[in-house]
Amino acid sequence: MGTATGTSTGKSDIAFALLAALLLLALNAYAGFAQLANPAGDNDSLLQLVEVRDLMAGQGWFDLHQYRMGLEGGFVMHWSRLLDAPLALAILAVSALTGSTALSEQIVQILWPTLQFFLAIFFIIRAARASAGPHAVLPAAVVGGAALYYIGIFSPGALDHHNVQLMLTLASLILLLEAPTRRLAALVAGICATLTLAIGMESAPYAGALGAVVALLFLVKGDGERLIARDFGLGVAGVSALVFVTTVPVSSWGQAQCDTFSVVQFAVTGLAGAGLAAIASLRAAHATATRRLMALGLLAAALALVVALLFPQCLAAPYAHLDPRLQQMWLGYIEEAQSIVQLVSDDPARAVARFATPLVAIVLMALHFSRGGWRRQDSLVGALLVVAVLVSAWEVRGSTFSIAFAVIPLSAWIAKWRQRAEANPSSGSVLRMAAAWVISVNAIWSGAAQAASNAFETGTPAKDASIDAPCNSKASFAALGAMAPTTVLAISNLGSPILAFTGHRVFAGPYHRNVIGNLLVFDALLGSAADAKTIVQNHHVGLVALCRGNTESRLFAAKAPDGFLAGLMRGSVPDWLEPVAETRGAPLELYRVRPNG
Repeated sequence: MGTATGTSTGKSDIAFALLAALLLLALNAYAGFAQLANPAGDNDSLLQLVEVRDLMAGQGWFDLHQYRMGLEGGFVMHWSRLLDAPLALAILAVSALTGSTALSEQIVQILWPTLQFFLAIFFIIRAARASAGPHAVLPAAVVGGAALYYIGIFSPGALDHHNVQLMLTLASLILLLEAPTRRLAALVAGICATLTLAIGMESAPYAGALGAVVALLFLVKGDGERLIARDFGLGVAGVSALVFVTTVPVSSWGQAQCDTFSVVQFAVTGLAGAGLAAIASLRAAHATATRRLMALGLLAAALALVVALLFPQCLAAPYAHLDPRLQQMWLGYIEEAQSIVQLVSDDPARAVARFATPLVAIVLMALHFSRGGWRRQDSLVGALLVVAVLVSAWEVRGSTFSIAFAVIPLSAWIAKWRQRAEANPSSGSVLRMAAAWVISVNAIWSGAAQAASNAFETGTPAKDASIDAPCNSKASFAALGAMAPTTVLAISNLGSPILAFTGHRVFAGPYHRNVIGNLLVFDALLGSAADAKTIVQNHHVGLVALCRGNTESRLFAAKAPDGFLAGLMRGSVPDWLEPVAETRGAPLELYRVRPNG
């Protein structure tokens, strides 16, 4: 009977998730999959597509160079082949059916993020059901679907790692929630938590939080959580070893990298996973609460010593060693890297939209805890939510996770008022239920905050949507794409689209490992026309690209009003450049370097 019921609820949850995914697909289709023609500055997804193309064209599995960005010879990216592989396989499979690589790329760009959306919303629905019962399923589907749509990482063309990382983290969560009744769930949860870490270090806080909660539950409950802790540890240790040997070349096994999976991450995850599994397996180590405390304490101390003694450089902030000019002129203006203080100061409406529902969810969980109703599932959900909010307070990118995690307690809240309204259908209970629905939908907070912000703004010029001022659309690069491949001098915001839409190479791109290439562009664009000419000659530049409407161009022009870029924006063209006539007045203006320049 229990199996039949579980199968029925599983099918129901799949149906809700599928309906939400089909609705997302229909909305994007109705809009004409506009993001494929205009990625709206999604540089990471464009460069991810470039890396997949390079892999399909024969670039080595262990060769992570991006040869068309940076100085001659390129630079080594910190992304993982674990994401390139399924994307490349999907494109090859669809190409075999359609006979067109270009068409298959577009199909995969649509179906891949839709698949991640389906899986993410399914896991949210399952987590809501595990936390609050069947009454939370509908709210989870509606509020969760709206939240995932709002954060924008499931739009057509979204190929970068963020949607996969969120999906895998949610998978780890629901597997741990169901682990007491599902034999292999904890093992698979450890696998998913390690994979999300291997794909990108941004998810380290969430993988770490799940591991910490598993260990703490084992410490407190003993035998009730022993098998879960053991299996989770085995999953973490086993997959970390597999990822290490399959994604890191033997020649680099001893090289510590703090921003990608390397010997550092392997040592920490391998020791943590194997240590937890050993403690949970050895009777002498877990027989009493005191022994568990001592064993887990020794494991934590060993992990701390390994990092502090062997990899102390990884204890610093992620961009602590970045060149000061890049910190000032690049990192300080990346929206997703802003702190909550910066966001509140620069864009209070966006701050409300990003933090309202997670903070409401934390308040709800705190009230639940104060009333003595704390449960195992609350520990897992609460830990992820609190960690995500703390991360987002430091860097706004964390709100992508906190908004998604917040859906689970918010769905439970709505479910509670739904049950009360059904049991006692008074006007008061119905109004409270309606209020819970409204407060839980992130898009409502976003719309209200934006409306309030607009009400206080006066004299703001209207934007002409017909002009691609920031040069975000594929059409802006058509003329450049038709020219013979050469090296293009351009701002970093144009780096990824130039690589994705043309055959040219560039110096700059918004990636922290491309230090020399980005600094070279600083020197060229912020320096004098003579400085730019020297760089152009020394590095064999064939074209200069100018996008007047891009925020980075305006920033450079304001920073160095007498510089080369500012002069171009005023119409001062040095004699070693000639305008490309067909791009005059276009969003992306091109200047050809004269042969004798």
